[in-house]
Amino acid sequence: MKLSTRGRYGLRALIDIAAHQDEGAVSVQSIARRQAISEGYLEQLIRLMKKGGLVVSVRGAGGGYRIARPAEEISVGDILRCLEGSLEAVECPALDGSDCSAADECVTKFVWDRINRAIAEAVDSVMLSELVEESRKLKVSPEAEIIRKEQSIRP
Repeated sequence: MKLSTRGRYGLRALIDIAAHQDEGAVSVQSIARRQAISEGYLEQLIRLMKKGGLVVSVRGAGGGYRIARPAEEISVGDILRCLEGSLEAVECPALDGSDCSAADECVTKFVWDRINRAIAEAVDSVMLSELVEESRKLKVSPEAEIIRKEQSIRP
């Protein structure tokens, strides 16, 4: 399975919204600037996430977007399925109950099922709140940046 920019950028955008919404609704322009994503593409992604119930819009001065429910309740799987559709690595008719003439003799369906379940388990076990917390850990404070620069100058 390979995620498109839609899934990758959309996940980054939603992490950004969740991380900054305590400051108020988050504008497309501010997300685009921080995440280096074009505003036009970002608007498309947010439209999909709004339709999928992941974000809500706030109108008026200071308007923008907020996550639609608590970050602890939104999994990476929810986000990626909203943006990418099915996350299955292999679509196997024998697994989804469709008519498959080889279903009785096919042993590869067990491999495809295991791979698909592992992907679902992985993305459903990571919550948006965890990613927001990780993003905050990665941010370097201005003080730490100054100290790091000073240390790199010293002989």
